[in-house]
Amino acid sequence: MPKIHVRAGVYRPQVDLRQLRQAAVKTLAHQNIQGNVELTIALTGDDKTHALNRKHRGMDAPTDVLAFAETETGTPFVAAPGEPAYLGDVVISFPRAEAQAKASGHPVASELALLVVHGVLHLLGHDHAKVREKRKMWTAQEGILRDLGVRIKIGEA
Repeated sequence: MPKIHVRAGVYRPQVDLRQLRQAAVKTLAHQNIQGNVELTIALTGDDKTHALNRKHRGMDAPTDVLAFAETETGTPFVAAPGEPAYLGDVVISFPRAEAQAKASGHPVASELALLVVHGVLHLLGHDHAKVREKRKMWTAQEGILRDLGVRIKIGEA
């Protein structure tokens, strides 16, 4: 069973940690990732995603989700025997997720599920820089969200 750490900080009262973990687990299962793996989901504010986006992507603006894979190939880091392979970190701006949910007319929990799925897919090597890659990633997201019972239109996560 994957080990999913969720750090919600001040946003803890507003989120269901179980649902966030479930979104990550469903994504891993959908992508046939089995075995002893681990990742972290961190909910934070726009100020933190802005700083991370500027530092790591050269973009001077906040963003909804960032993924920091342990390896750039999407292949899990090979851990010592008995230890989990660490996939990386998914960082989500809760205020941005809340605003996007409101603008799209769906619950913030659904937006958070989308952002978790999107971030975990990035950890696994998915990208959406090119049309073909984007189509593949969006198809995976739609299938995973359907499996989770989340019904939202996928925009530009």
